[in-house]
Amino acid sequence: MIEIKRITTLDPLYQQERILRNIVLLRPIGLPDHAWEMHDNESWHFVAMENNELIGCVVLRPIENKIKKAQLMQMAIATVHQGKGIGKLLIHELLNFAKQEGIKEVVCHSRKTVNAFYQKIGFEIYGKEFEEVGIPHNHMRYRI
Repeated sequence: MIEIKRITTLDPLYQQERILRNIVLLRPIGLPDHAWEMHDNESWHFVAMENNELIGCVVLRPIENKIKKAQLMQMAIATVHQGKGIGKLLIHELLNFAKQEGIKEVVCHSRKTVNAFYQKIGFEIYGKEFEEVGIPHNHMRYRI
């Protein structure tokens, strides 16, 4: 059974989250390990666990307090577990948390190849397509 947990950077699971993000997100596109951790201390971290193994993660970073806006970042699912609904579980937990925190909008920079995944959950594309880390992306948002 998959369990979704919210952790902090002080949790021992945070080191496993960092490794997973490096393996799934950064190394395949040639970025150095730990290249996207600059906001980790101020963010909320969600991890997916199965049989005491960390198999997925996502980060929610507060970005605008006045209008209660946050950014979904760095979602990674271990390759052997992709396509099993783990990302959806993580995002539903993240959105429930955001609602409890009074956040009104969650945005993300979606790789164009996974836009449909976010759209099925209820995110919408806004603005123009752009390139980030050499990959086509779209701005997406979910209004709570």
